[in-house]
Amino acid sequence: MVKLLDIKRFLDETFAGLAPQDFSNNGLQLDSGVADVRKMAFAVDACQKTFDMAAASGAQLLFVHHGFSWGGGIKYLNGYTGHRVATLMAGGVSLYACHLPLDMHPVHGNNAVLCRMLDLQDVKPFFAYHGENIGFCGRLPKAMKLSEIASIMDEKLHTKSRFFAAADKPMATIGIVSGGGDDAIDECASLGIDCLLTGEFRHQCYHPAMEMGVSVIASGHYATETTGVKAVMELISANFDVETVFLDAPTGL
Repeated sequence: MVKLLDIKRFLDETFAGLAPQDFSNNGLQLDSGVADVRKMAFAVDACQKTFDMAAASGAQLLFVHHGFSWGGGIKYLNGYTGHRVATLMAGGVSLYACHLPLDMHPVHGNNAVLCRMLDLQDVKPFFAYHGENIGFCGRLPKAMKLSEIASIMDEKLHTKSRFFAAADKPMATIGIVSGGGDDAIDECASLGIDCLLTGEFRHQCYHPAMEMGVSVIASGHYATETTGVKAVMELISANFDVETVFLDAPTGL
């Protein structure tokens, strides 16, 4: 059995110094009062579905990418917010959230894992957000068709990617920003990067991307952000004697 505060301290240290300007209130967002952790759950989103799943699984701690405390924090504990908190408290489940630090971590982050899935070479930090790079860019091991890259993502992420070709040529370089990262198109163009891999691709970004010659693969906001969560689950398993479980709650987006 492991102390909640020991896991909290470990996670705090792992992500220390990353994304201080994050709008998310990262860290232990809710302490249920249960001091010992025998089982830890991992999910992308803090929502009623994952809270129900965590409580049913017998977990004492839930780690998520998207927490439920942002900016000024929770102001009223009523409606669905009250129900969420009640579920966690009744189930003895504490909640730890890690947003942008999980995107940008160079080893355990969403984008770092996506880089490894493509065996990316010459990896460099990419896409400044609030003054800090949260993604990575690099060179593919060999030039590939856009459809081939999308197929790799589909196989590894169990998703269905959409792809948009700005040019009829193999892709040699790629920028990676998980989730809602289509704002990185401009930086791809300025750096001469052939393709952007992200989660969502908005209508208003389509024509600028095509006109700037940047092809786009959108593999799903949810799917591209399961990667870091699962990497942290492996990290916790390697460092603590606790049972772990990933709670899959896809949104289709």
